[in-house]
Amino acid sequence: MQKISFSPSGHQLIAQELKERMKILNKDGSMLRRAYVVLWIKLLFYLVAFVSSFIGLVFAEYQNPMAFLTHYIIFGLLGILLAFNAAHDAAHGTFSKNKVINSVIFRFTFNINGVNSYLWKMRHIASHHLFPNVDGTDADLDESVLLRLSPTHRKRRLHKYQHVYATFLYMFYTLHWIFYKDFIYLGKKELSNLRNIQHSTLEVFRFYFWKLIYLLFYLGIPVYCGYSFGLVLLSFVCMHLVISVFFVWTLIISHLTCETAFPIKNNEGVLPMNYFEHQLATAMDYRPKSILMNWFLGGFNAHAAHHLLPKWPHTMNRHITYSIQRIAVKFGLPYHSSTFIGALISHYKYLKRMGAA
Repeated sequence: MQKISFSPSGHQLIAQELKERMKILNKDGSMLRRAYVVLWIKLLFYLVAFVSSFIGLVFAEYQNPMAFLTHYIIFGLLGILLAFNAAHDAAHGTFSKNKVINSVIFRFTFNINGVNSYLWKMRHIASHHLFPNVDGTDADLDESVLLRLSPTHRKRRLHKYQHVYATFLYMFYTLHWIFYKDFIYLGKKELSNLRNIQHSTLEVFRFYFWKLIYLLFYLGIPVYCGYSFGLVLLSFVCMHLVISVFFVWTLIISHLTCETAFPIKNNEGVLPMNYFEHQLATAMDYRPKSILMNWFLGGFNAHAAHHLLPKWPHTMNRHITYSIQRIAVKFGLPYHSSTFIGALISHYKYLKRMGAA
């Protein structure tokens, strides 16, 4: 595979500017310390909310099926919020200098949602974070028959209508990921820029172990506690339809919009922008300075800050965004920011453009 690199132009100047601004932002260390405290508070808050919701679900003895279904959907959403606010930071080693602590937090808060943490981290850290929006090196841009998400992907006739039917597909995203995509990734030896992929026996065991725990947690225990299998299964499916749309809408707009770039390497494998410019050009922030949005979405709405400083706690992202905006102005770098609705509309316009191009 051809080695890919970023353009060196302007890299050192921007890197030094970002480093200096982070020193000023955290000059006495107090802001970063508070950010870590808030990070742990959020972990405890969402963990308690998630566990409490589950306990309430199985012991409430609902007589009204709609009440059970509603509670089940809320329970599923709390699981996603737990992953947003804890698993992602833990994957980047943010919670602690102790790798074991990060690993325990990451594996539990991710795997309990049914998706394999090990396979996701492999794709996320070693592929997506290095070269976001670069076809062939960003695993999140895997070519799909039903959706054309990159200008370099093959166009099919049905893509002309993808902006119309995309939401329907999004509704099945988590079910597809848990029960199909994970198994496909487990068997792949190559994926985007990843080659000669091999999994240890322990990771394969963990894969099936956590899948079993997930099914037991979400289906087995509620049925054991007296709810009919039909009601639990219906609630399980409805929950996934809801959380899938929530999950996709909050994440896909951070990279796939009309404003974000999809850089193409030259014949020597060099991308047209330096590392910092690339991360800004391929990211879309939405309400990055909003305290409320950051509380719920784990900093995903301030995506540029996360890509430039992935090991900083997401509770710092809205503060880092101020510095990023100033750096972008100073060096004439691209920086994209919108409202949630604005970014979502831009995403669907992008789908329409990809279908028509």
